Amino acid sequence: MQEFRRNPDAFLALLKEEQMHKSHGRLKIYFGYAPGVGKTYCMLEDAQKLSKEKIDIVIGIAETHGREATQALLEGLEVLPRQLVSYKGAELKEFDINAALKRKPQVIVVDELAHTNAPGMRHEKRWQDILELLENGIDVFTTLNAQHIETLNDRVAQITRIQVRERVPDSVVEKAFEIELVDLPVDELLQRLTEGKVYIPEQAATALENFFRKGNLIALREIALLYVAQHVDAQMERYREMHRIQSVWPAADRILVGISSNPLSVRLIRAAKHMATALHAEWLVAFVATPEHANSSDEDRARVIQNLRLAEQLGAEIVEIAGVSVAEELIQCARQFNVSKIVIGKPARSKWVDYAFGSIVEDVIRQSGDIDVYVITGEGGSSSPSSLPFRWQRTSRTADYWKAGLVVALCTLIVYPLFDFLAPLNLAMIYLLGVVLVSVRYGRGPSMLASILSVAAFDFFFIPPRFTFVIADTQYFISMFVMLTIALVISTLTARVKQQAEISSQKERRTAFLYSMSKELSSKQDRNEIFNIGVRHISEVFDAQVAVLLPDAQNQLFVAADATGNHRLEQADEAVAQWVYFNQQPAGAGTNTLPGTDALYLPLSGTDRMIGVLAIKPTDMQKLSRPDQLQLLQTFASQLSLACERSNLAEENQQAQVQMKTEQLRSSLLSSVSHDLRTPLATITGAASSIIEAPESLDLDSCRERAKEIYSESVRLNRLVSNLLDMTKLQSGALKVKKEWHPLDELIGAALSVMDDKLGERQVKTNMPDDPVLVPADAILIQQVLVNLLDNAVKYSPASSPIEITAQRCEDSIMISVADHGPGIPMEHRDLIFQKFFRDAPETTFGAGLGLAICAGIIEAHGGKIWVEDTPGGGSLFRFTLPIDDEMPTIDPELLE
Repeated sequence: MQEFRRNPDAFLALLKEEQMHKSHGRLKIYFGYAPGVGKTYCMLEDAQKLSKEKIDIVIGIAETHGREATQALLEGLEVLPRQLVSYKGAELKEFDINAALKRKPQVIVVDELAHTNAPGMRHEKRWQDILELLENGIDVFTTLNAQHIETLNDRVAQITRIQVRERVPDSVVEKAFEIELVDLPVDELLQRLTEGKVYIPEQAATALENFFRKGNLIALREIALLYVAQHVDAQMERYREMHRIQSVWPAADRILVGISSNPLSVRLIRAAKHMATALHAEWLVAFVATPEHANSSDEDRARVIQNLRLAEQLGAEIVEIAGVSVAEELIQCARQFNVSKIVIGKPARSKWVDYAFGSIVEDVIRQSGDIDVYVITGEGGSSSPSSLPFRWQRTSRTADYWKAGLVVALCTLIVYPLFDFLAPLNLAMIYLLGVVLVSVRYGRGPSMLASILSVAAFDFFFIPPRFTFVIADTQYFISMFVMLTIALVISTLTARVKQQAEISSQKERRTAFLYSMSKELSSKQDRNEIFNIGVRHISEVFDAQVAVLLPDAQNQLFVAADATGNHRLEQADEAVAQWVYFNQQPAGAGTNTLPGTDALYLPLSGTDRMIGVLAIKPTDMQKLSRPDQLQLLQTFASQLSLACERSNLAEENQQAQVQMKTEQLRSSLLSSVSHDLRTPLATITGAASSIIEAPESLDLDSCRERAKEIYSESVRLNRLVSNLLDMTKLQSGALKVKKEWHPLDELIGAALSVMDDKLGERQVKTNMPDDPVLVPADAILIQQVLVNLLDNAVKYSPASSPIEITAQRCEDSIMISVADHGPGIPMEHRDLIFQKFFRDAPETTFGAGLGLAICAGIIEAHGGKIWVEDTPGGGSLFRFTLPIDDEMPTIDPELLE
């Protein structure tokens, strides 16, 4: 039995997945093609069975939609209370994940995997809740319809003309340990719908005219059946890989066709296509690129490319393998892809050639084990010269054969003086050493020539009678035969080792090329940098002119990056590239579409959209037409597409983050400002209305009191609006700092004057350096910082407690502190206190939470820092620094008098 060759990376991934299943919960999905097929009913039936088996199972959430039969299945099961969420005046009942994690049952039922949670819940989507449950080791039962799977969404929308907005990523579905298909004939589902067992009558009539049309349901049912079949097939493959099962499990027919450069390969492909169609089977076409193929003629290489393209056009999956033994590689490929049938061509060469050099057909049949092998010739015969019984292919240069002869002559010169001192067996060893050297250096042909010449030289010079080819003693016939056999075997094995080394070297170079480009691309996010890196690597590897073409707003392609830097393309080339972009198929030289052009155009495709076109014009098109080179080029193109798509996703994610933050900012602004606007406006309205509606007896003092309230609240409103405008300027970058030298005591004095009314009788202590201090600052902005800090101290400290303002010199800055003796700021809030709309005690104080954020913005604009500490004895101590970049100017003492 041929040992199954495993991919180490794939095996490690499987081990990691198995370890994850041991520590994580398992997910079971009840999958249907439409609502009403009975997913929740089947799920609750299984829950009842597990409950009777004493399995700890609870109902997290189950949507019965008022169906009595489904509701009855909840009896006897523990049901977790739902979490009430207020949203737009309504009370929504959602799945309580905290209660589920606290209860931590063995199994939990969470209906409707695609459900979107109400705003304010921990996760936006229910599938995120389920992932958290799985990570905590809880098994989950859930339900899902086909139209909610991300990759099926477009197909469903095309069929039903309805865009489903609640979608589940395929990666979540792929985590399912089991997917159970809940199926129901379409006619029975329609009957249930008309009977009101799915929707209420009014909704049912609308559904029958739209989503639940019979044609839609038939198509959705087929999509669901195919999706589950693919999942089951993938599960079987993982099981075979994990348990190292080498035998094929023919759960479904899968056909593998082995082709070569022989013209009859075309008929093999066509015959296999007929077989796959008749059996409704998947089929693959494999080509094994041996070292001999690298030295084959241009005609043979072109024929292989044509055969592979024909197979791809007919719907086959193409597999290209580099190896030494065709039979071994085909068998390995068949076992890897779980192939049940292998199709190969009948040999046309003579039997004696098979005996002498081996037969691929015999080797495949012998190693196939439980795989069926079909040996066919295709349709009709062939008189092509390419199907002759046997062809020699020259793999070495003529000079190599001459060098092999010289090596044998050199061995003879070494052995000749040793004839009288060494036994004939030892003399033969020197010739075998020469054969090994020729095999390693010059290949199989010269080494076989060296083997024959070595035996002939040994016979002529050293076997009596010497200097003739006559052998007097018959025992030397055996020695000569053994020597020739050993020499041929050594030369063949050595040549094979060299070929394998060449193949390994090619794979290593290919891997190095891909790794080099992938490493560079992985650290780049900018699309222009990505394309320039891709163009440079492809140009170097393939010795070609390379360009990347991207669409503009009108889907017209333009050159975004190229190796030459001229960013121009001929009109004819633009037409070819445009065709490739719209049809998403390769075109140009070496293809069946517009082959007259001198460049090859490949589509750069993302998962859900076209990115652009890769144009490549090599100096040697024949070299690029080799299958291994084409495969390498396509891999480069795929890497470039993935990197570009990653960049697009990062950009979209950034935009989404900005939009989300904008929405959060808008919500925070509305919630904060609406309250702070409403309070002073209510006071102003009340005071004004009391004056207007007051009786004539209202005295002047009362009017003044109400007018004072109106003025005070107007000032408060003006301050709130000013803070909002200042915050807008800071965020937009419109705030310009005009630094000038100002006495620090004047800045502090101006801030105290502004706060005079609010401070009232509050004691304010100032501690200043003995010498006058000048600071380079924008006086208006720093005054606003001090006012905001003083206002904050007034709000959050008792009226009887003092406020302290301190200034002190540092090495390259001035540090100013404002201290109060209030409750202080908790440690966990100190990083948040300078963020917009954050308030430490919103329930006891007024304000929008912008004052400290404005302070932070102004200080950062000055190049300083701001932070908060604890005041000794209790309270908050706000400190900020203003850097002194230039030498402080001197102050004339007379000016201070």
